Amino acid sequence: MSEEIRVYVADLAAYNNSFLHGVWIDATLELDDIQEQVSEILKATPLDEEAEEEEEYAIHDYEGFGAYSVSEYEGLESVHVVACFLEEHGEVAGDVLSHFGGDLEDARKALEENYSGCYSSLADYAEELKGGTAEIPQHLANYIDYERMGCDMEMGGDIFTVETGYQEVHIFWAH
Repeated sequence: MSEEIRVYVADLAAYNNSFLHGVWIDATLELDDIQEQVSEILKATPLDEEAEEEEEYAIHDYEGFGAYSVSEYEGLESVHVVACFLEEHGEVAGDVLSHFGGDLEDARKALEENYSGCYSSLADYAEELKGGTAEIPQHLANYIDYERMGCDMEMGGDIFTVETGYQEVHIFWAH
């Protein structure tokens, strides 16, 4: 991935008392290491000792998760599992996970079993599919609308796409 997969964990007691107190944590670290960093930030609270000790935290920011949205109160284990999934499968994984509403099992299946590749357009993908058929005579080739074929496959539910950049269309079989 192009950027580190990390979360900013804030001390809620400090935050509620107008102090910005938190730390960026690499979400791909071992879960125990993440929990230890959170515990350290909570112990180092800027509140005076008379303040009620609370051990509440929230995720106030995140980076490297692509289109996947990390909830403010998402558990550390969940964040860690998602971060490891993203690290394993690369940048497109966050977009696929978001496509499936955060369902990690469906996203994993799409990436590991139903991925057809990255193309510059749906038309390029549709044109490649004709590769196994007989050669199309040149005088008929101009009448084939590969862009429409690709759109029909997507609208018909045969495939779904994730665009990660200019001319970067990832194609997945939907069945």
